Amino acid sequence: MKRILLLALAAILPFTLFSQGKPAPKPKTKAYQFTTVKELPVTPVKNQYRSGTCWCFSTLSFLESEVIKAKNIKDTLQYPDFSEMFIVRNAYHDRAVKYVRLDGNLNMAAGSDFGDVLTIIKDYGLMPQEAYSGMNYGYDKPVQGELDAVLKGYVQAVVKNPNRKLTPVWPKGFDGILDAYLGAVPENFTVGGKSYTPASYRDAMGVNPDDFVSLTSYTHHPFYTQFAIEVEDNWRWSPSYNVPLDEYIKIIDNALDNGYTVLWGGDVSEKGFTRDGLAVLIDEEARTSGSDQEKWVGKSDAKPEEKSDGILPELEVTQELRQQMFDEKTSTDDHGMHLYGLAKDQNGKKYYLIKNSWGEAGAYKGIWYMSENFVKAKALNIMVNKKALPKDIAKKLGIK
Repeated sequence: MKRILLLALAAILPFTLFSQGKPAPKPKTKAYQFTTVKELPVTPVKNQYRSGTCWCFSTLSFLESEVIKAKNIKDTLQYPDFSEMFIVRNAYHDRAVKYVRLDGNLNMAAGSDFGDVLTIIKDYGLMPQEAYSGMNYGYDKPVQGELDAVLKGYVQAVVKNPNRKLTPVWPKGFDGILDAYLGAVPENFTVGGKSYTPASYRDAMGVNPDDFVSLTSYTHHPFYTQFAIEVEDNWRWSPSYNVPLDEYIKIIDNALDNGYTVLWGGDVSEKGFTRDGLAVLIDEEARTSGSDQEKWVGKSDAKPEEKSDGILPELEVTQELRQQMFDEKTSTDDHGMHLYGLAKDQNGKKYYLIKNSWGEAGAYKGIWYMSENFVKAKALNIMVNKKALPKDIAKKLGIK
């Protein structure tokens, strides 16, 4: 997802980004009374803290729910807990190699996309959190500004190629930095008294990256074809299937109806995406600050000049409006989350249950209620199990 702003830039321009003009009112969650319609099993909320790794936290949460469903796990104590930093570490390595091959013409930052996680799992495997925490640098939660800066500085130096010929050892030096910050990856580890490698653990969990597809809905490419969404964090150029907007929503609802959760990636830089656990499509701009959570929804002590005590009217979303928002960059690639259920408000309006990765923030301890209109406009892409696709749409896409 969207890269973390450099702290130096934030220090220089603290009030220029997303903060011009009078703050618009934020809806108070208290005005909204929600009733859960459907809620699928998910693992506990985690906290990506000061790292741009939502893409990994959300995808692994999604895959944990896939394992829970496939293995019919009823005991929450037996729920899987996959290591985010194992994925992040390998993604950093692959990205560095590509960055150097492209002479630095690639976004070298913390953000990425769901397809990155699937590629890492396919190529390197999977590890549980208990076997690899990736917290080797003195913090109990991810704080990766220094690491990101050091890694970028290293590959920038390599790209300059001062010897006019790259040595074969520069990737080892890069991995040495990762070892120092995140810890060396063990070749074997033990879980429940059984020894695994990352590859054998992936297979034991039954996680097959080929089981999942990314989808989007834009008109600048033909429907029922694939294309790589043109955002800088999609550095692997992972493809998404393109479907009309009504089918986009139909896929989400069909997945939930059949017990499958959904990955959600998109824009949270909207005033309607509040720190109170609510996401509604009101016509306002977002403001930004330091941590990943504060970047999108502001600090906990932020006080807007006006507040609304009622349900706010939303924009109605068409295919044309969705495309316009993408083209004019008012829909941006900010964040990845895990969609796992349905709810309705006191007026019977539909909302989706969204698991975030900002810890137990907000009125619902890390869960957001997101309106269908917000999803229609701001979900740049989603990911689902192929089995969750409606049969008629899967046929149009050529997916069996």
